[in-house]
Amino acid sequence: MTIQVDVVGIVVADMAAAVAFYRRLGVEFAEGAEKEPHVEATLGGGVRLALDAEATILSFHPGWRSGTGRMGLACRCESGAEVDTKFEEMVGAGYHGELKPFDAFWGQRYATLHDPDGNGVDLYAALG
Repeated sequence: MTIQVDVVGIVVADMAAAVAFYRRLGVEFAEGAEKEPHVEATLGGGVRLALDAEATILSFHPGWRSGTGRMGLACRCESGAEVDTKFEEMVGAGYHGELKPFDAFWGQRYATLHDPDGNGVDLYAALG
């Protein structure tokens, strides 16, 4: 059996804030998604991004406890310049920039943002 990543799920404290963040990053959610307890968007390659409100998780997993850093994502950019531009755009919109863009020793232009729930969202592009 081959396992394929199909859905990346993130538990969010504020659906409207999370949808706004990911929309600004370029993810397309349906109109009105910010008012729903569970939303999905298809990403490149057919992988889906799912956002679930904390109350949704608690509805089927009463022992779940909230906190931050519940998932991390990495977003490939076309160029190092795009990493820089998107990072500045997001920080300029009020989101937390954890790591400013830098040329990583592993051969990528790399930066890390936090979404509204403190989840790490990495931006990267191949150097050269």
